Amino acid sequence: MIDPFDDHSFVVPAYGKSAHLERCLESLRDQTHPSPIVISTSTPFRGLSELADRFQARVTIHGPNAGIGNDWNNAIRSADSNWVTLAHQDDVYLPDFAHATKSAIRSNQNALLVFTGYRELLGDRVLPGGILLFAKRALQEFAFLGRSSVMQGRAKRRLLAFGCAVPCPSVTMRRLPGFAFSEKLAVNLDWDAWLRLACLEGAFVRVNRKLMLHRLHAGSETFNGTQAGVRQREDQQLFEQLWPKVIARFFTTFYSMSYRRALN
Repeated sequence: MIDPFDDHSFVVPAYGKSAHLERCLESLRDQTHPSPIVISTSTPFRGLSELADRFQARVTIHGPNAGIGNDWNNAIRSADSNWVTLAHQDDVYLPDFAHATKSAIRSNQNALLVFTGYRELLGDRVLPGGILLFAKRALQEFAFLGRSSVMQGRAKRRLLAFGCAVPCPSVTMRRLPGFAFSEKLAVNLDWDAWLRLACLEGAFVRVNRKLMLHRLHAGSETFNGTQAGVRQREDQQLFEQLWPKVIARFFTTFYSMSYRRALN
């Protein structure tokens, strides 16, 4: 097995010209144990090559622009490593993120994915934890029961049965032959992917430290999908895979109310 310290990449699936991309790239470059950086995009903009050069990043361009699932799948394929962090272009990765993640992979050679904790960022302000962060944390504790990894399918699905408790921007995943994100979903493609991975042999590993900052802003895919009702429809779709319809509807309604409070 190749040492994960030599077998990990950050890939940024860049869309449009984000005002926060430079800060994201800076945080990736400034890791205490850096990994190669790739920018994967179907919407290149003037100045992208120069920006990439500043942060020693490689640029790959694909097309046509066919949605977020297609972008993520092309991003995964653009990496030269077996382990990939899909670094969200608006987010910030704290200096120890890569070292802690790669150390967890080294300690868990059967891992399918590794994720860390996170905090939310609004403008330049790091927010205190809200109800959704508390709920995710509680679901993680319910699944891991004090452990750093879970192998059993039941425990992995328990992590995901009451909502997606795996924070997507913090996930580092093993590239698996034939695995792809759904290109039919617009918001919950991460939750769908983790549910499918939970059925495979291998561990979900948690680094119990807050090692990234997830930015909240009106231009994000999650914000737009929530405003348009797409997230609620996809929540219902995935909950119905896990629960009877009446229980699925209860969970969807609960989360919908939480989204509205978060947006107001």
